[in-house]
Amino acid sequence: MARKKVRPRLIAEIARRVRALREHRDRPRDSQRFALDYETLTRPLTGRRLPLRAWADVRRENRLLQLLGRLPLFGIGRLVTRKSWLWQHDEPCYWRLTRVRPDYTAQNLDHGKAWGILTFKGQTESEPREIEQVMHHDWRLVPKHEETAFTAFTPPSKAPPLYVPYPPLLRAMILANRQKNGDSNTEEPMLNLDRLRYSPWDYPARQKSKDKVKGTPV
Repeated sequence: MARKKVRPRLIAEIARRVRALREHRDRPRDSQRFALDYETLTRPLTGRRLPLRAWADVRRENRLLQLLGRLPLFGIGRLVTRKSWLWQHDEPCYWRLTRVRPDYTAQNLDHGKAWGILTFKGQTESEPREIEQVMHHDWRLVPKHEETAFTAFTPPSKAPPLYVPYPPLLRAMILANRQKNGDSNTEEPMLNLDRLRYSPWDYPARQKSKDKVKGTPV
């Protein structure tokens, strides 16, 4: 019986998958990627130094897994927030933890991943997802006896305006354009805010790639 020939494309696909598996196996763990020398404030793996504005937080604040490692069941069901959210928003912003996967190769179990349900500026998402920036040094644990008061939020009853006047320069440009085109419209130009829907700059975006890291985490 003749031996069946293996197609070259199939061999190339198998080789690609083997390389991907080896890269996945040999990739550095989070405890190696985000390890920090607190004397020099540099990452030993990359040799990068943290930005100057992060030095104070690194010495005073904790990473998320540093907080959760001190709690029973790694704090599942508890509320965590960030110092930057407390300073910038009056509405409640927090994560309710649903799952924690620590890196058991890390010393003190202070690295890993966590999942939860996000509430940002009083708006709660419906599905849990992975928490971003767990390695940053600005996480706070909400005490249990303060959770009710922390999560209390009454949305404003007054609806925001849908139209506002244009800034003076833009208003003058619109009126000049009308006059140039022979438009006899005398209505005051107004800016429609309903079209300008965007998320706040610090809203935690959904991760498109789990292995994608932007910049040097603090």
